[in-house]
Amino acid sequence: MTEKLDLSTLSNHLWESANNLRGPVDAADFKTYIFPLLFFKRISDVFDEEIAEALDESDGDQQYALFPENHRFQIPDGCHWDDVRKKKANVGQGLQRAMREIEKANPDTLYGIFGDSQWTNMGGSVA
Repeated sequence: MTEKLDLSTLSNHLWESANNLRGPVDAADFKTYIFPLLFFKRISDVFDEEIAEALDESDGDQQYALFPENHRFQIPDGCHWDDVRKKKANVGQGLQRAMREIEKANPDTLYGIFGDSQWTNMGGSVA
C-alpha cells in the first residue's frame, strides 16, 4: 500500500533533503547555485518527455517533435543539460551560456530565472 504525503510533509522532506545535501555550504550559496541547477535539469527532462510524447503522437516525426508548440519551454541547440554534461573543460562557461540562452529563448516566462551567479569560476564536471 502506498502512503500519500500531504504538501506540507513533502515540503518538509524536501527541505531536510536539501539541508543534508547542502552540508556546510552557506544557505545563500545553496540558493544561488543549487536551485538553478535543479531547475535547469528539470526543464531539460521535461523537454525530453515532451519530445517523446510528440514522437509517439506523430509516428516518430522528428521535425514535429521539435515544434515549439509541443513544449512548455524552448531549449536552444547545445543548451540542454546533456550538452553541458558532455563538456570536459570550461563547464562553468557552458552552464552560464546554456542558462542565458534558455532565458533568451523564453523571455516571457524565464527571463532572469537563473539569477546572476558567476558560473565561470567553476572547474569540474556536471554529474
